[in-house]
Amino acid sequence: MTSRPPLDPRLTEQRNPASTEIDRLSALEIARIINREDQRVAPAVATQLDCIARAIELAEDAFRAGGRLVYVGAGTSGRLGVLDASEMPPTYGTDPRMVQGIIAGGMTALVNPVEGAEDVRETGGAEMDRLEIGPDDFVFGIAASGTTPYVHGALTRAKQRGARAGFLLCTHPEEWMLQVYDVVIAPLVGPEVVTGSTRMKAGTATKMVLNMITTGAMIRLGKVYGNLMVDLRATNQKLRDRSERILMETLDLERDDARALLARAEGSLKTAMVMHWTGADREKAAEELARSGGRLGDVLRGVGG
Repeated sequence: MTSRPPLDPRLTEQRNPASTEIDRLSALEIARIINREDQRVAPAVATQLDCIARAIELAEDAFRAGGRLVYVGAGTSGRLGVLDASEMPPTYGTDPRMVQGIIAGGMTALVNPVEGAEDVRETGGAEMDRLEIGPDDFVFGIAASGTTPYVHGALTRAKQRGARAGFLLCTHPEEWMLQVYDVVIAPLVGPEVVTGSTRMKAGTATKMVLNMITTGAMIRLGKVYGNLMVDLRATNQKLRDRSERILMETLDLERDDARALLARAEGSLKTAMVMHWTGADREKAAEELARSGGRLGDVLRGVGG
């Protein structure tokens, strides 16, 4: 008896032979299968590093031009884009408009499904018009299956408005995608343990890729010194403590001195570090940072550090 070819060519819709009898297994056996399949994710992402690096460069270019990185997705893909965008202001002190997440069906769809929202191309395009997407922006579509009309509608309109466009999927990209979009990232994690449940391996791969794009771009923008998050504002107790510890470690200060320096810098960690290195007041330290493009290492080299 010959096996029938898959009815749907998308990897995300195919059945995983490793889990065809998973409904009969114990909790431990289920966990083992899921864990074994999850180990395929990082190697799949590793095959896409050149494309991920290109996406980092496109995001950096957008930010340096005063533009935005805008994620567009539906369902799990859309939620992961919104999550990554929402983590940028508290982590790197960015303006909330700098990285944005757009999900089919609007913010309601974050917690409640909005039936059919992902199937309308025109709605995705209209969202690009609403955001006034332009040549300085980088719009990054996320669709594990590769076929979500809302996402492709948004990317098509973004390109028409002059923006750069990228696309992330977890199945084989079609040739037209490679020709039309500025970067295509396709980690092939294989069929899911539960067929079509792309919140699993595909979702994990998506989270990894988005982390790499924004983290890489933030590092390139100078929001990291060494491997320390330095472009943050001490707006709560956790961030005040982290900021003080970074000052203590990098500047060899006692806690009280670090706290006082941070206060003079009005909670800006980077400004506080430049004030200490240069002896300047807060305003002049901020000007020095601006001249260096926000890169602390360049400031330090400029003062002979």
